[in-house]
Amino acid sequence: MSTLYEELSRVTTYEYSQDEVREFEVLHDEIRKLKKERNAVIVAHNYYRPEILKVADFVGDSLELALMASKVRDADVIEFCGVHFMAETAKIVNPKRTVLLPNMMAGCQLADSAPAEDLAERIAELKEQYPDLAVVSYVNTTAAVKALSDIIVTSANASKVVRTLPNENILFVPDRNLANHVAEQVPEKNIIPWNGYCYVHEQITPEEIGRIRAADPELEILVHPECRPDVARLADAVLSTSGMVRYAKERPAMRFLIVTECGLSDRLAMEVPEKQFLKGCKLCAFMKVTTLEDVRDSLLHLRYEIEVPEEVRVPAERALVRMFDASE
Repeated sequence: MSTLYEELSRVTTYEYSQDEVREFEVLHDEIRKLKKERNAVIVAHNYYRPEILKVADFVGDSLELALMASKVRDADVIEFCGVHFMAETAKIVNPKRTVLLPNMMAGCQLADSAPAEDLAERIAELKEQYPDLAVVSYVNTTAAVKALSDIIVTSANASKVVRTLPNENILFVPDRNLANHVAEQVPEKNIIPWNGYCYVHEQITPEEIGRIRAADPELEILVHPECRPDVARLADAVLSTSGMVRYAKERPAMRFLIVTECGLSDRLAMEVPEKQFLKGCKLCAFMKVTTLEDVRDSLLHLRYEIEVPEEVRVPAERALVRMFDASE
């Protein structure tokens, strides 16, 4: 069994010294003790720092974390190592549990690109033209936007969910690149995209990917659908982060280019040491702002608690439940 230092040594985003890893191990012990005292569960997104992933009870993408949060039964506290909208999602489906976000700086530029007030105006405008309009919101949205939505989707299930809807006209909020991917997968629908994007994925260019492919033609390229269409066209597969993890573990190929936020390559490097994962990625400042000390202090002081007003939570939960039902 690998030591923590051996596992973190496979990570290429950061260089860890043995002294740093020993400090991590001390913090891990403190966190596990606090977790037991608080009757807490720790969940972490794939893009989080590797030393935080190693102390989490569950690591996954937005869909996996939302599903996991909806099934919490025994814990009193959910420590959500993600960004603000993810912690809100956990609170929406767990109104009686304490949901903590370790660092309030962990926001999301993509979620912020769709203010609820602007969305409400756009819905009213479009319904005059398209009476059957359905509002489909990516999980990367605020609770207030989810409350205005007919159904929620993730990058893992967006095309499947949209295909099941009886509506022909779909307002897809907020990611234009994911909307484009869905439009290609479900051409029978009229997909009307909101003009938002993830700054991390938008920075990745086809020229960068092309240079790496030219140097290593045998490389399998996995691209997240939040990437630009001209990047997605270079992929062997366009997948959610959970889809990339499964694909990389199951395929016989030994070398992959992972085109998303760099944290996923780090997770794969730790979990699949026999394979090589090159990076066609950028760092998300919001995902990387949280430290192990933040996680410990959050459990110690029960901060920062996430609240969602009932008038927002109830319709948002309805939209989420529709997604859960459609995903089964």
